[in-house]
Amino acid sequence: MSEAAAPVTTVAPMVAPHGEVLLKLTDVHTYYGHIHALQGISIDVRAGEIVTLIGANGAGKTTTLKTVSGLLHPRTGRVTFEGRDISKTPAHTLVRQGIGHAPEGRRVFSRLTVLENLQMGAFTRSQAEMKEDLEHVYDLFPRLKERVSQGGGSLSGGEQQMLAIGRALMARPRVLLLDEPSLGLSPILVQQIFSIIQEINARGTTILLVEQNALQALTIAHRGYVLQTGSVVLSGSASEMRENEMVRKAYLGEI
Repeated sequence: MSEAAAPVTTVAPMVAPHGEVLLKLTDVHTYYGHIHALQGISIDVRAGEIVTLIGANGAGKTTTLKTVSGLLHPRTGRVTFEGRDISKTPAHTLVRQGIGHAPEGRRVFSRLTVLENLQMGAFTRSQAEMKEDLEHVYDLFPRLKERVSQGGGSLSGGEQQMLAIGRALMARPRVLLLDEPSLGLSPILVQQIFSIIQEINARGTTILLVEQNALQALTIAHRGYVLQTGSVVLSGSASEMRENEMVRKAYLGEI
């Protein structure tokens, strides 16, 4: 899977699944010190969905994902996963419970090999399970298998993004949080990454996606939320949001 390869065209998702609410944020307020970053956010993610968060820089998208994954904890409000309150649960515990996170900026371990990076994502798995999970990741990202002994820091930007997603998948999450997976990638690689995200979802993983490329995100998502200055200002099906005048002008580049 190289940058010279032909793009893979993403297709619109099928009708949104009507599974149970897997992940729920209710009136969540999260702070960085005295900075009120999330100001009463309420979001639902149902099993089997791709749900996207769109908004300008500083809107609270990354903070929302960090609050879900336990890197931050809400001061007030509740985060529930599979019906359990996880508002104060440590991040490493949430990995074991089924929440994976591929953070903004990829954050691969530059001095570790591709294989070692993937093994770091599998600290909750047995050796037998790890072998099976590696084959699953290599099936999604053949390029990583080709680079298995190469240092993470020497990979291209697209390969590092594949590695970051693959590392998160090694824990077999029920919900995968993806933060800006297309950031800094060529248009061809953007198409490939979004196609792979659809494949991950089709294989049964629910996805909460933060993405600067709103058009691409709304093309593959079932539903979406628009965030502005820490608040949800609009939500609906992806098709409804693509037709919304405010979304089209502010985020899809239309006048």
